[in-house]
Amino acid sequence: MEPLDFVAQNLTAVVAHPICEEWRNGSEGSVFHLANIFIVLGFMGGSGFYGLLYLFTFLTLGFFCSSIWAWSDACTTDTFMWNFALFGVCAFQVVHVAYRLKNVTFDKEFQDLYSYLFKKLGVSLVHFGKIVACCDGDIHTMEKDHYFAMEGKTSIDKLSVLLSGRISVTVNGEFLHYIYPFQFLDSPEWDSLRPSEEGVFQVTLRADDLCRYVGWRRKKLYLLFAKHRYIAKIFALVVRNDIADKLYSLNEKAFDSRGFRYDLRLPSYCHVPVPELERTEGLLQVPLQSGKSS
Repeated sequence: MEPLDFVAQNLTAVVAHPICEEWRNGSEGSVFHLANIFIVLGFMGGSGFYGLLYLFTFLTLGFFCSSIWAWSDACTTDTFMWNFALFGVCAFQVVHVAYRLKNVTFDKEFQDLYSYLFKKLGVSLVHFGKIVACCDGDIHTMEKDHYFAMEGKTSIDKLSVLLSGRISVTVNGEFLHYIYPFQFLDSPEWDSLRPSEEGVFQVTLRADDLCRYVGWRRKKLYLLFAKHRYIAKIFALVVRNDIADKLYSLNEKAFDSRGFRYDLRLPSYCHVPVPELERTEGLLQVPLQSGKSS
């Protein structure tokens, strides 16, 4: 058996393809530079669905231009194959992300809820979709003068956000404050109970207008929190922020028996009349001891 002539085989392989004899002296064409500009712009994309769509769109354009550039040069067959393959992968990703983005679109009221309450916290559409799925995408309607909760009677079994209308909150027949769109209806009640506890409303909530709201059942929402700790942290943040807003609204309407505004932050000394404040300071003064007579 004669030994294989590897040198002859290599020469045959070289002769079968065009030979690049020298380097180019000039720069590449405009298509080559345009391709790299598209690729650089693509890697400047952000996160989320829109960030992915931005990224793969520019990468698709960049690899398409690279494929055109590689096709025009007979010495870049492998380069053309790789760029065309990457162009196909990125084009498929654009179609895939656009399809998923279409599937996570919501009704206008849910879009408004996302824009007002969750978008500013950086919640993605994917996580918001899980939140919407937890309430089955249902929006409830409450007629004017109907009650959402009765003091001492209605059980606390859900967490709700008002989407439109206005609700008044009273306790023992006395007005406390209003609830406006994109505020929680029962955030204090929700935060006051542990997952295993049960309770009833200590206030009455009545619709002043035609109201629409979205509600999550406690059990389903706690199951969602167990699966997604990020969503649990988001809800803890927005619920407690809503409670703080309600406390400040109560602070503007709280008065003591003498008609002075009662500040919930500093209830002992805020908004005390000047004469009484001076009298209090006089009582707190310690008389100085006189020197002993000689």
